[in-house]
Amino acid sequence: MPYAVRSATVRTSPKPRTDGPVPRNPARSPDPPSSGPPTARTSLPGDARAPSAARRFVRGVLAGWNAHAAVTDDATLLVSELVTNAVVHAGTSVDLECRLDPARGGSLVVEVTDHHPAREFRARPRQGCGDRADAPAHGGQGLRLVAELAETWGTAYRRTDKTVWFHLPTSPRDPTGPSYAVDHTLLGDLRVAEILAPGTPCEPPARGLGDSGPHRALSFLAEASELLSGQFDEDTVASLATQLAVPRLADWCAVWLDAESTPGDLRPAPRLSRVWHAHESCVEPLRLALQRTPPALAPAGRAVPWPHAPAGPSDGPSSDGPSDGPAGGPAGGSALACRLVAGGRGVGTLLLGRSGPTAMSGDVVTLTEDFARRLALALASARKYTRQATISRILQRGLLPRRVAEIPGLDKAVVYEPRGDTAAGGDFYDVFAAGRDRWCFALGDVCGSGPEAAVTTGLVRPWLRLLGKEGYGVGDVLTRLNRMLGEEAAEAENGAGPRFLSLLYGELVPHREGVRCTLASAGHPLPLLLRPDGSVRSVAAPQMLLGVVDDVAYVSQSFDLAHGDTLLCVTDGVTERKAGNRLFDDGDGLATALAGCAGLTAEGVAGRIRRAVHGFAPTPPDDDLALLVLRAE
Repeated sequence: MPYAVRSATVRTSPKPRTDGPVPRNPARSPDPPSSGPPTARTSLPGDARAPSAARRFVRGVLAGWNAHAAVTDDATLLVSELVTNAVVHAGTSVDLECRLDPARGGSLVVEVTDHHPAREFRARPRQGCGDRADAPAHGGQGLRLVAELAETWGTAYRRTDKTVWFHLPTSPRDPTGPSYAVDHTLLGDLRVAEILAPGTPCEPPARGLGDSGPHRALSFLAEASELLSGQFDEDTVASLATQLAVPRLADWCAVWLDAESTPGDLRPAPRLSRVWHAHESCVEPLRLALQRTPPALAPAGRAVPWPHAPAGPSDGPSSDGPSDGPAGGPAGGSALACRLVAGGRGVGTLLLGRSGPTAMSGDVVTLTEDFARRLALALASARKYTRQATISRILQRGLLPRRVAEIPGLDKAVVYEPRGDTAAGGDFYDVFAAGRDRWCFALGDVCGSGPEAAVTTGLVRPWLRLLGKEGYGVGDVLTRLNRMLGEEAAEAENGAGPRFLSLLYGELVPHREGVRCTLASAGHPLPLLLRPDGSVRSVAAPQMLLGVVDDVAYVSQSFDLAHGDTLLCVTDGVTERKAGNRLFDDGDGLATALAGCAGLTAEGVAGRIRRAVHGFAPTPPDDDLALLVLRAE
């Protein structure tokens, strides 16, 4: 399937960045100038077609920009590798962007973005570990190619995606220069791939970060703190930590996470959250080796040699990790284990390892301990956030009905969209059976937000059900509810003050000709009745907001829903939806929108009104949005 090349002049914002795994030339993410450089971008599918489509796209773009053939070859090779890696390891669609950067003499900037930043990279297990000869074509050569061929490069992590970018000079590189060890890689129909590796090809150039001076170490710790502290998921924190540590601190890294203790379970088994290796073909063998026995360390927060680390009494029986192979031990090089402790409580264990006979220096050990402290704090914060978010979701789900009652002869639909990420906002709804052949419905909006609004919602809905099932009429229910709100506010501690509430409450009694509806509105947007001929009218009188004045007697209105009639009930998130200085209901905007819904089902009416509200302004709604549609069949 051919992919169209779209070229445009754009302005983009700088991306947050982290250095890549092999930062030969550390640099910040490229910022296109405000004048807008020539830019071409495309979106590729997350399947086997993407690499070839990416190669065609890059060659076509660079041909249009009259790029040198050598630059085109290098860019095509790097893009093909990076897109392949994104498809294999992320499994999502891939965004590809090329642009010329005037600030760097017109050099080429390429960005490859996937949409699964926290996914752990894995390659299929192979017999060798780090052997370039038997590594698969997509087994980790992409970033090494970028590190050797690109002028500068880097990686940018965001909440929803990850971008690898690189700079290539538009003039071909000087063919003269120092000799390099060359490893040829065949990449489909590309024959231009040369992996240029000065010195030992498998030796990460960033080794010895702790020995290279305090400035690099402090910069690394500052970057780690900034990146880790903004995450709210512990597995994402662990994933980013392993990618930060490799290869700047070690050749491989693993993070074990302790399970949170529960009553009767004093020593829950830890789990291996993330494993990362400089050679992707080694990730799976390393994971299998580490999973056999987690490290047993006292919660002291010190980095100690592993697998011969001393076991602490509070961490369970002593257990040695694998003594050879990729996981460490004499045949696998040196390794450090550091207990992750925050607030005096262990949250996990960090493992770092290097291949070769050289042991880690004291500076590296100190840097590892500093890094582990930051990782532990980030993990503890992520756990606290997850715990609180889980409790909040459970409580918020309790503010809404698990299901709404089925009413014979009546089609119904509900749209409920709380503002933000909460499961329940200040708006609430309910439809319940109140007795034989009698049903009640409610749509309300608690004034305010946060815990106080949630408390009021948690009180009102059960009270409504209780009063309705006791047989009180619609007006009496609102009168008694108003009195109960006043009494509750008077008894509240800490001077919480009055609790205001707008509410539309009604009673439904089906009969042969349709449904008898009795309702009352207390400070709420008035319900609208849509006839089959498209005429619309309001069917309630405005009355006082609940909770304002104690001695208010509420009255109700009754009417019949004939076959084909539709009753629309909304909250002020619909009527007061803003677009500049205009509101959605200005000039009877809601009635006009409803008039065009004649003949639709309840779901159809709810969907059309919802789309009209969302489309009224280019920005998302800034208030909870709730609709209840009742249609007599």
